[in-house]
Amino acid sequence: MSQLDFETVPRSAALDDAHVGNIRGAFGTILHGDVAPRTNWSARLKTLLAIIGPGLIVMVGDNDAGAFGTYTQAGQNYGTALLWTLLLLVPVLYVNQEMVLRLGAVTRVGHARLILERFGKFWGAFSVIDLFLLNALTIVTEFIGISLALDYLGLPREAGVGIAALLIMAVAGTGDFRRFERFSMILVLGSLLLVPIFLTVHPPMAQVAHDFVVPQMPEGAKLSDVMLLIIGIVGTTVAPWQLFFQQSYVIDKRITPRFIRYERADLWIGIVLVIIGGVAMMAFAAATFTGQVEFGAFTDAGGVAAGLEKYAGKTAGVLFAIALIDACIIGASAVSLSTAYAIGDVLSLKHSLHRKATDAKGFYAVYCGLVVLAAALVLTPGTPLGLLTNAVQTLAGVLLPSATVFLLLLCNDKAVLGPWVNSRKLNIFTGAVIAVLVMLSIILTASVMYPDMGEQAIIGILIGGSVLAVVMTVVIKAIEGRKTSVAEPAVDRSLQNNWLMPPLAELPPARLTLLSRVWMVVLRGYLVIAAGLVLVRIVQLAVGGNA
Repeated sequence: MSQLDFETVPRSAALDDAHVGNIRGAFGTILHGDVAPRTNWSARLKTLLAIIGPGLIVMVGDNDAGAFGTYTQAGQNYGTALLWTLLLLVPVLYVNQEMVLRLGAVTRVGHARLILERFGKFWGAFSVIDLFLLNALTIVTEFIGISLALDYLGLPREAGVGIAALLIMAVAGTGDFRRFERFSMILVLGSLLLVPIFLTVHPPMAQVAHDFVVPQMPEGAKLSDVMLLIIGIVGTTVAPWQLFFQQSYVIDKRITPRFIRYERADLWIGIVLVIIGGVAMMAFAAATFTGQVEFGAFTDAGGVAAGLEKYAGKTAGVLFAIALIDACIIGASAVSLSTAYAIGDVLSLKHSLHRKATDAKGFYAVYCGLVVLAAALVLTPGTPLGLLTNAVQTLAGVLLPSATVFLLLLCNDKAVLGPWVNSRKLNIFTGAVIAVLVMLSIILTASVMYPDMGEQAIIGILIGGSVLAVVMTVVIKAIEGRKTSVAEPAVDRSLQNNWLMPPLAELPPARLTLLSRVWMVVLRGYLVIAAGLVLVRIVQLAVGGNA
C-alpha cells in the first residue's frame, strides 16, 4: 500500500502501549474506539470538556517566570506601547501549536523521535540535547521566580522551594493521568489572579485597546533596547519546549485525528488566556509605574510586586506574588515533562503519565532529576541566577528558528501526515514566520556579542536578511521548477478522520527538496556559530570576563 496515495492506515505507530486507550481528561471520558457522531450541542460540549487540557496547559504554562519578567518589564519601562506585539503573536502561536497537535494525533510519535527518524541522527541528537539544556535552564528560572515571590511574601525560601519541588514531582508520579491534568487545571484557574490585579489598578482601557491594535515604538526609546525586549517577548511567548510538550501530551492523552477540531478549540481557549495574562501584566505594570520614580528602571518580578503594594495596595502585591508562584509551578511541570517525553521517545523508554514511577523509571528519573537539579541550583549560594536567566532568553532565541523549520518540514511530509499535510497558504505563512524568527535570532546573537550594537546595524540585518531570504527562495524554486514538471497529486482530505501514520519502520525515506536541503545546511552552520558564540559569551561573563 502506498502511503502517498493517502489510503486508510488502521495501525498505529505508538511507541508506548499506554498511549492507546480511553481518553480520561480532567472533565470527562471518551471510550477508546468511540466513533459516534456528535449531533447536538450537549454531546459536543461533553466531548470538548473531555479533550480540553493540552492547549490550556501549554499556553498558560508559557506565561511562566520569564513571561512575568518580560511583560512587566515592557510595561514598567515603556508603558503600553508594546502591547501590539502580543496581538501579532496570536497567529504565530496558533499555527505553530496547531501543527504539533496535528502531528501528535496523527503520528502517535513524539517530536524528537520524528526528527531523528526523518532527518537523521545529527538532527535527532541535536534536538534532544538542545531541548535538554534549554529546558534545564528554563526550569531554573521557574524556581528563581518562586524564590522571588517567597522573598516578597516574607516566607522562608528553602522551605518554599523544597515544597514546590516536591509538589511538582508528586502530582506527576502517581500513575494517574487524570489526576495530573486536574491539578494542572487548578493552576490554569490560578493564572486568572492577574485579572483582579488589573481591575484594582484599572489602567486606562481606551489606551490599552489602542496600543493593543496599533503598532508603534516607544517615544524617545533606543531602538536596540526596544528590539531586544521585543525579541524577549517573542522568545517567552513562543518557546521551543511548547512544540515538544503539546505533541507528546496529545499522544499521552490518547487524542486521535477524529478529535483534532476539539483540540484546536482547546488551543484557542489557551491562547485567549495567555494573551489576557500578558495584556494584564503589561497594562497594570504600565499604570502602576508611569509617572513614578521606578518608571524605566525595571529590576525583577519581586520589584514589580513591591511596586504594586506601594502604589496599588498590599492585596495587589500579594496576588501578583501568588500568581507568580502558580505560573512557575505549572511552567516547571510542563517544561520538565516535555524533556522527559522527548528522551523517553527517542530512547524507546516507557514514557507516559498513565504509568506509575515503578513502571517507567527512566521517564520519571528525567522528570524528577531536572526539578531537583533546578531547585538545588537556586538554593545554592553563589549561583549566578541573573546570568542563567539571560542565558535562557538568548539560547531560546537562537534555537527557536530551527525548531520551527523542522516542524514545517514534518508537516509537509506526506508519508508522515498523509491527508493532514499543510496547505500551501499555511506553508507561505510559516515560511515568513521562520524568516522573521531567524532575523530576530541574528539580532539577539549579535547583541550578546556586541552590546553597543547601533540602530543602523539592526535595520541592516532586518533589510538584508529579508532580501537574501527572498532571493534565495526565488532562485532555488526556479531551479527546482526546471528539474520537474510533474504536478503533485491533490490531497484527498476526506480520508482524514481514519488516517494514522503507520509504524516508523514502514515509512519510505524522507524526500527533501533542494530548497529544504539548502536551508538545512544554512541552519546547521548558523546554529553552530551562533550557539557557540553565545556559550562563549556566557562563560566569559560567568568567570568575570570583560564585555
